[in-house]
Amino acid sequence: MSLSEDYAAMEDLHPIDIVETLAEHHAWEFDRVTDDQIAMAVEGQWRTYSLTLAWSDQDETLRLICTFEMDPPPERLPALLDVLNRCNDMVWSGAFTWWPEQKLMVWRYGLVLSGGQMAGPEQIDRLIAAAVNASERFYPAFQLVSWGDQTPAQAMKVAIAEAYGRA
Repeated sequence: MSLSEDYAAMEDLHPIDIVETLAEHHAWEFDRVTDDQIAMAVEGQWRTYSLTLAWSDQDETLRLICTFEMDPPPERLPALLDVLNRCNDMVWSGAFTWWPEQKLMVWRYGLVLSGGQMAGPEQIDRLIAAAVNASERFYPAFQLVSWGDQTPAQAMKVAIAEAYGRA
């Protein structure tokens, strides 16, 4: 049975309700922060990723933020930012950014659902999987450029192939 069949009879589901059901389905740790926000921990191959999904009624957008800690040496920050830009050139459905105050690498994406559109469970599940897959794919490059004294071009060689798997 597909994920959407569980919701077939229900109308006007809140996107965060769907995310909560997906988190339960995948046995991810989660905390329903507010009616419009949920935080989850998703285990990857390299590390556990912190995901937050939030619904904004104002702009009708489901926002996803996937983070993981990084504390690169200050002298390696220009190389990290270079590799971050190279990573962003290779993806279409989101983008990485660096939050230096929090020492976090961040994957961000906003799914616009204007005009009363609804996101289905498969779509939200794919959104979450894309965030984790992008983080898994590029995590080694971020580490190599930060700690392995690799140039951005050298570090990106490990991220050439798409990561396959399941979040």
